[in-house]
Amino acid sequence: MPQTDWNPESYARFADLRLRPARDLLAQVGSLPDGPVCDLGCGAGAAGPMLRARFAGRALTGLDTSPAMIAKATETGVYDTLTQTDAARWQPDTAPALIFSNAALHWVGDHATLMPYLARLVASGGTLAVQMPHQNRAPSHRLWLDLVAQHFPGRFDPAQAPGILDAPAYHRLLSPLGRLTLWETEYFQVLQPSAEGHPVRQFTSATFARPVLAALNAEEQAELGAQYDAVMEKAYPRSPDGSVLFPFRRLFFTLDKA
Repeated sequence: MPQTDWNPESYARFADLRLRPARDLLAQVGSLPDGPVCDLGCGAGAAGPMLRARFAGRALTGLDTSPAMIAKATETGVYDTLTQTDAARWQPDTAPALIFSNAALHWVGDHATLMPYLARLVASGGTLAVQMPHQNRAPSHRLWLDLVAQHFPGRFDPAQAPGILDAPAYHRLLSPLGRLTLWETEYFQVLQPSAEGHPVRQFTSATFARPVLAALNAEEQAELGAQYDAVMEKAYPRSPDGSVLFPFRRLFFTLDKA
């Protein structure tokens, strides 16, 4: 089977587009009590420098499930500690003043249990700040699942795809636990021309489509990629210069713990 760990280089290909939501999330974090800051699902550490700049003098911890991403995050030199762990099982020694999670928790299941659990880990007066893609109903994501089911039936369980709840569900779960601010933003991203397939495939194959592709061998991956490219040409037409305007919706919340 193909390598199932994350590929930091592929993920970083659209680093600026992926980091903008993290900046927008951080801008909504207010004052914090004493305590460490946790970058939960830190990946390659893209958000680490801005967390370090904003919260200088605090202990900064990065956590991720991927050994490859942890190794890449180490190169930033901004984290005091980096730990390979699962968000659902993480138990910090000291209650964090901030748990900050950008584009990570959609990979963790059972949000009805996970989100209240994380909220309870935060120190009194602290903040849980989360951003997650809310794109699964869009052609860019839905068609990966439709095409693999059509061309390779039974090979991939759609329940293994990352995903999130709707906004009202998070409101019901979290509003009793503190002051909740919940919003969505649709980013109209310009993806540059690619000689390696449709630009939307280049964007999604490094993230959402990873488990789909991991269920196939190399020849099957190429076949599915070609089928995906063909439908993307209609769903997200290229501009004359080969670039694509790619709408991408994301859900955000901050929970300030009473």
